[in-house]
Amino acid sequence: MTGVDADRRWSESMPAVYEQYLVPAVFRPFADDLAARVVALRPRRVLELAAGTGVLTSGLLSAVPHAEVTATDLNDTMVAFGAARAPGAVWRQADAQRLPFPDDVFDLVVCQFGVMFFPDRVAAYDEVRRVLAPGGRFLFNTWGPLATHVFAAALQAGLERALPVDPPRFIRTIPHGYADRAVVATDLAAAGFAVEEEREITLEGRAPSAADVALGFLAGTPVRAEVEKHGDVAAVQDTVTQQMTARLGPGPVSAPMTAYVFLCSA
Repeated sequence: MTGVDADRRWSESMPAVYEQYLVPAVFRPFADDLAARVVALRPRRVLELAAGTGVLTSGLLSAVPHAEVTATDLNDTMVAFGAARAPGAVWRQADAQRLPFPDDVFDLVVCQFGVMFFPDRVAAYDEVRRVLAPGGRFLFNTWGPLATHVFAAALQAGLERALPVDPPRFIRTIPHGYADRAVVATDLAAAGFAVEEEREITLEGRAPSAADVALGFLAGTPVRAEVEKHGDVAAVQDTVTQQMTARLGPGPVSAPMTAYVFLCSA
């Protein structure tokens, strides 16, 4: 499965599940971190790529209320959901490799956990540089290795227990498939970016139960399509939930999650 194939396999029901079960546990802590970093940059015109259901978009609207925020996503389902969730932004469907904006428009381009999905990352970074005004910045994060994201590692272990012959590979190869910081820096340099700052951060994810996290990944991400190929979705979900509960514990669960944050200039 290529990055673009995985990204386009978001059905109409998935954003709501993603928003309910994954955003609070996995994505909001890092959205808060990025929004706080944006404050120090004081942008006037912000473009967000791969905005998803709008968790970072909402953070941007609160953190820099005087900025004009344009939020984009490749998927119409995400754009529709995000526009309802964060109506203060201008929402547009857009492919990061072919942005529908003129040159030199934005002070800041920001992306939360989206660059891993770009099939041609250098082409996407070229587009980011094109739409940035002189002196503009590119701020984004990407997940660290799978083992450093305890929720995702527990999920993958459960999938491999449930489907040992042909386990789903989406989590390993897409969200956690761009975890070599040297590769990221090389791609950025190829597009004409200099890395001003690079940080490794580890934040805590919290959820009411391991079952909630399992449901979020299994029904709210492209893992769903991979599991459906095997037929017995309910049996897979039961096994994954049991394995994740055994690893993470019953009741409320927490887990460390590591990401890398890049601040770049052209």
